[in-house]
Amino acid sequence: MAERWEPGERFAKALAYAVDKHSDQWRKGSDTPYVAHLLGVCGLVIEDGGSEDEAIAALLHDAAEDQGGETTLGEIEEKFGPDVRRIVAACSDTFTMPKPPWRKRKEDYIAAIPSKRDDELRVSLADKVHNARSILFDFRAAGDEVFRRFSVDRDQTLWYYRSLADEFAQKAPGPMAEELTRVVDDLDQAVT
Repeated sequence: MAERWEPGERFAKALAYAVDKHSDQWRKGSDTPYVAHLLGVCGLVIEDGGSEDEAIAALLHDAAEDQGGETTLGEIEEKFGPDVRRIVAACSDTFTMPKPPWRKRKEDYIAAIPSKRDDELRVSLADKVHNARSILFDFRAAGDEVFRRFSVDRDQTLWYYRSLADEFAQKAPGPMAEELTRVVDDLDQAVT
């Protein structure tokens, strides 16, 4: 557990930066502003005892990957420090546009989990928990239609989240990894 901290000016600055970077983005196939995901991931990180750097990285975890690549990563380091930059980089599967093939990116991401630091694991795991919960929630509302939002089919999506759950359970056992496994189990059960 990190030391107790109070959200202050630095955190507020990161929140404003995240809102600005993602202001024109929406969750795939929905009318939900993308910032809802960032806030959800940040909430999970804070509730899991994350530090201020981890909470800030949670707010910014998709900024470089989705909004400017290495240039944005440099801005993040300048504004929020090298540790936030490192965590954000560890949560990204590419900075290249157009993105490389989906399967290779995901295999590489899964393979990198064992080498991640604890703070990188917490933010990455919170991201995956929030994404899996969103998929399950949307599946319950829209059925298989939810999988049409993604660049790959249902089986590939389920493979990815099962693989993540298994890897995080090994590398970062605890309540958040257990939550990811539970949500993935629920998703598997719901789709079959």
